[in-house]
Amino acid sequence: MTRLASNMIFQLSSAHRQDSSLSTMQHRKNVKELSPPSTPARRPSSAASSPEKPPGPLSITISPEERDVVKVNNYSVSELKNACDDALKRYLSRPDLFKQIHLHTDVRLVLGWAGVITAAATGLYGWNTDFEKSKPGVWAGFILYLMLTTLQTLYSYFVEGDTIFVGRRKTFSKRDPSLQIMTERITIASRTLPLSSSKASPKPSSTNSPSYSLSINYVQSTSGGKSLLAKGRTSEAKEYSAFFDEKGVMAQEVFERWVGELVEVVMEGKGA
Repeated sequence: MTRLASNMIFQLSSAHRQDSSLSTMQHRKNVKELSPPSTPARRPSSAASSPEKPPGPLSITISPEERDVVKVNNYSVSELKNACDDALKRYLSRPDLFKQIHLHTDVRLVLGWAGVITAAATGLYGWNTDFEKSKPGVWAGFILYLMLTTLQTLYSYFVEGDTIFVGRRKTFSKRDPSLQIMTERITIASRTLPLSSSKASPKPSSTNSPSYSLSINYVQSTSGGKSLLAKGRTSEAKEYSAFFDEKGVMAQEVFERWVGELVEVVMEGKGA
């Protein structure tokens, strides 16, 4: 009797242990099914660490309706250059590109108007004052006028030079918050390269035409110029006949594509 009771207790204990094991295994399975799948750790993207490239001029689409017809005299080099200069300013100063800085123009205007006002005031003073009494004042006004005119001439020659466009653009960096605001500055100078005497001809043609030369400087830095991000410089010349037909009508798309390619070269730091 005692042996039979012991066997029954042993069987009941074994069954209880089996039920506990099955319950534990079922609980682990349910937990595994409910838990979200583990995602592998992502490797840092190389694109995120690469420097952010601002949009270049070639990325801006301009419809033909936005352009006015430009027509010049092919025999006038000054008209050819002025037309190219104006087209370059219109192209690069579009809202999505650079904001033109008129510092050189403002300085020349201030000096010029100061000279005009000085001359007018000196003349008015000499007219309303006795000749002998007005001599010191007239001489002072005359010397001041000469100084202002000389300063304007020297500034135009040595500081402004051949510069036709100075632009600036500020963009926010979305990839690297430490950079915050990126500032771009571009300076472009232009001049006309005359023909050599051996190629001179009274009639301009595709093989006999002066050239339009551009020199471009580009700098990209953080706001305030704390660190330099990119820098480029390039120079290139192309004959005016590549931009104007026989009637003097300007092919603005061809000119803008040429300018846009040069600007994007310096933006990538590939310029010479």
